[in-house]
Amino acid sequence: MTVKEARKIVQTFDDETQRATEEEFFMFTEAMDFLINEEHNPRDMMYLGGVYYGMKRFDLALKYYEMAASYDFDEAYDCLGYIWYYGRTGERDYKKAFEYFSKLKDKGDLVAAYKVADMYKNGYYVDKNMELYKEIIEDLYLKVAKCRGVFDPVPEVYTRLAHIRLDEGKEEDAVDLFLKAKDWLAQRIKYSNYFGNLNIMKWLVDDLYEIIEFDNEYFDLFDLYYLLKTPHIINFVYDGKLQRVESVMEGDECTVCFNGKWFRSRDDFFKDAVFEGTNERLASAYDKCYGYEVVA
Repeated sequence: MTVKEARKIVQTFDDETQRATEEEFFMFTEAMDFLINEEHNPRDMMYLGGVYYGMKRFDLALKYYEMAASYDFDEAYDCLGYIWYYGRTGERDYKKAFEYFSKLKDKGDLVAAYKVADMYKNGYYVDKNMELYKEIIEDLYLKVAKCRGVFDPVPEVYTRLAHIRLDEGKEEDAVDLFLKAKDWLAQRIKYSNYFGNLNIMKWLVDDLYEIIEFDNEYFDLFDLYYLLKTPHIINFVYDGKLQRVESVMEGDECTVCFNGKWFRSRDDFFKDAVFEGTNERLASAYDKCYGYEVVA
């Protein structure tokens, strides 16, 4: 196999990932291992690790992320921090998570900085230190205010600061931060309905309507996170066609029916729902939907 041949195999796999056969996946991994051994490029290591991570084969993701980290590759530190923070391989190691996140924080990485802050807030590996947590988040707020990219950690910082403002009794400031974070996150979800982004939106909406009253006359797609916690029927319009969402209580939470298809929870609904006759995911089309109405 040559580098050119290996790159062609990788490109073909990348184009047809959703339809790849076992044999094609085997060829892809062989090609990637060949490229990694030949060129020692940490981006290739991260790519292969990311494929395994998406398959939830976290032990193999860890292997390639650690390989990339040996080349002092910043993205690897980030991924390793998350693997150990959340215990993706079955074991949490907050010491390793703190060390990886701290490496990136010291390089000016904004995401790593709020993860370090969280560890001080929760007392993970380090002693609890709420003052240091607040100090880091306040500093991050000044930095992310200059950000413009939808994948910049603006919602993550704003929601954390909103809770700090609530603790200070500054409810209006907290609401303003939640609303700004909600708008930013909605823009991000247009490009990536990754479950992490959807979870942040769910928690944000839940927190927001703990402190303000829900307006049945004026709401948007992601406010369905609030409505679908309890039995409701909601209509809205997409592409000129009426859409219907219904939530029905089963056990401790609601199942959700969207245009005749059932989802076990609001999480599954936002993650998997697509518009009938299209491949467009509901969560990615929030700005194409309008005319929301609570029917019952």
